[in-house]
Amino acid sequence: MMHRIVIMGVSGCGKSSVGAALGNRLGILYRDGDDLHPAANVEKMRAGIPLTDTDRWPWLDQVAQVLKDGAPVIVGCSALRRAYRDRIRQGAGGPVRFVHLAGSRDLIATRMAARTGHYMPATLLDSQFATLEAPGPEEALKLDVAETLSTVVDAILTDISGDTT
Repeated sequence: MMHRIVIMGVSGCGKSSVGAALGNRLGILYRDGDDLHPAANVEKMRAGIPLTDTDRWPWLDQVAQVLKDGAPVIVGCSALRRAYRDRIRQGAGGPVRFVHLAGSRDLIATRMAARTGHYMPATLLDSQFATLEAPGPEEALKLDVAETLSTVVDAILTDISGDTT
């Protein structure tokens, strides 16, 4: 199967953990979208400055290119707005399955506070939630990040098991 999967959601929701675990279960590559940001974007976020759409477009094009060139592949990408998801779909070269990791602000803030070595400060979490245009069920599989990692990965595997793309 030619899977192109985007694990999406606000910073700290678990995209990297879920993407890596799903990649291991499927035997396909997981790419962290954080690694695809231009250096200028990383520096803005490190300084606590939210990205603008102008900042995000080249990054989203890079995410789409990875999906196009690397399929089957899983990419972790916030994909907060529908326009961002549309841009990814347009450039991906085939169908893309979005998985939205959703959770309460308090739970995600707690997770962000506990992680180390990441450039995204917890102070940007509110801007992430403000930007988020949550996808409906026709656009993405929505999963609760309060569930265990294995439960979330199992739900994704069940969802894509009928996918023939």
